[in-house]
Amino acid sequence: MTSAPQLLTDPFLQLPTETSVQVVWFTEFAGVNHTVTYGENLKQTAKANTTKLNRTREDQQSRVGSQTKDGQVYQKPVQRDIWRHEAEVGGLTPGVRVNYRVTSVREDGESASSDVFTLAATPKPDTPLKILLTSDHQLKPMTAANLQKVVETVGRVDGVWFAGDLVNISDRASEWFDDNSGGALFPGLQGRATYEMTHNDIKTTYTGGQIIQHAPMFTCIGNHEVMGRFARMGSLDGEFDDTIPRTVAQKIYQDKSLIDNSFNTNTYEEIFSLPKSKEGGKRYYAVSFGDVRLVVLYATNMWRTPSLDGKRKGRYLEAEKDSNNPENWGYGQLIYEPIAQGSKQYNWLEAELNSPEFKQAKYKVVMFHHPPHTLGDNIVPAYTEPVQIIEREGNNIKAVRYEYSKDADYIIRDVVPLLEAANVQLVFYGHSHLWNRFVSPSGMHFLETSNVGNTYGAAWGDRKREVPIGYQEDYVKVGDPNGLEPIVPTISPLLGEDGKPMPYISSNNITVFSIFDTGAGTISSYRFDTRKPDSEVVKFDEFKLKYSNPI
Repeated sequence: MTSAPQLLTDPFLQLPTETSVQVVWFTEFAGVNHTVTYGENLKQTAKANTTKLNRTREDQQSRVGSQTKDGQVYQKPVQRDIWRHEAEVGGLTPGVRVNYRVTSVREDGESASSDVFTLAATPKPDTPLKILLTSDHQLKPMTAANLQKVVETVGRVDGVWFAGDLVNISDRASEWFDDNSGGALFPGLQGRATYEMTHNDIKTTYTGGQIIQHAPMFTCIGNHEVMGRFARMGSLDGEFDDTIPRTVAQKIYQDKSLIDNSFNTNTYEEIFSLPKSKEGGKRYYAVSFGDVRLVVLYATNMWRTPSLDGKRKGRYLEAEKDSNNPENWGYGQLIYEPIAQGSKQYNWLEAELNSPEFKQAKYKVVMFHHPPHTLGDNIVPAYTEPVQIIEREGNNIKAVRYEYSKDADYIIRDVVPLLEAANVQLVFYGHSHLWNRFVSPSGMHFLETSNVGNTYGAAWGDRKREVPIGYQEDYVKVGDPNGLEPIVPTISPLLGEDGKPMPYISSNNITVFSIFDTGAGTISSYRFDTRKPDSEVVKFDEFKLKYSNPI
């Protein structure tokens, strides 16, 4: 007997307009008919277009189905067939929520349907909205608890802004859909997670929150959305780590696919329907949502280890074993999309900041992944092209090192002044798995609220970043390398061991989320201690964005 069909995900909402919204869901069968029924008594129907994901795979490190240890089922990357269905629901009126349900019919005529959810057109200006600001889920331990507490604390949100690093390995299907941990991306955001946490022998299962079935999500590319050279390595982790600059790939692989032999965001772009810019497609774009103009940039680089032990390709040093094999070099913390002054993305940003849509918005927000200001480790070295230094001994290469000029940090030198001049009120980002925030002298706010599930620590007090000694640049070990002081939370800061309020949250027990209330113009941050499952969620910080008079 064939088992009854199931949907791989609940539906979620994408690309709302003044009269329509896209409904997207996934199955593991191609099917013969995929529809959305909606409206009064679900009498209206919209037919979905179906596409197959090209690069979703499982491998020896997947935790899916019966594979609970490395290599039990998969010994190498294996294609996993997944189909994506997208239907446009039209005829909508802003401010009016409409019931909907999706149904997929399998080839044998058996069908699977979702529960009934609600959708809406894009909100009009002057509509008060609650927007969840989140990032860096990556199947981390507290993420399901975090998302569950969002819904329990603030109810239904109107939108989600996700500042990158949705999963760990973008081409590993189970990380999006059904990892055995119970904490894959879609289950967490759809209230279908089954993530178990144990404290003092008491088990609590967190389900995440039913969020994106009702609210559109706008995402940006983080370093974990990028895959490296395709099928060159024996595992998906190896493939993820195997990115090289396009210019290098052009020299090594002259007649071959540049995307397959450098880096790509194929799976990310196939999964999401996002606004597009003419220059950057889905990779960077701008969208109006209620009173907000949201500008999304592609600002991320390859994370490499700061270690100088020479065992792995690092941010400052290549692996010693590969010194004479340039094809295996990592080329430092390479930047994936140019953003320096004069680049295509920079020129697009400059034009967007001068557009009527941007200038007329009450709130001007810019989102990208890499931090301009943080106490986290990942801000060092500077966000600039690695300068390669090759040390030779005769014909042999003895070492390959990388320096990063602090004066050439593209985000600080080029992008931030542009945003300041355009009266951007909020810059939102992730990457360091922390909560901390900053304010520039002109009043522009910087918020990193990326500790949804775990942290790697803050460079503050006695804890220092790992930086190389004896390099040309003097990389900053403590504090924000770009010169701003972190803001102490305004309501209920955590206290350090010295009893003083801490200007950050860096904890593997406390999870944090932030809500932008466009009606009040406030951004509120909340924390929840997973060691105390019955404890209250605490609002610990709130700040107000200065009102921007539309021009």
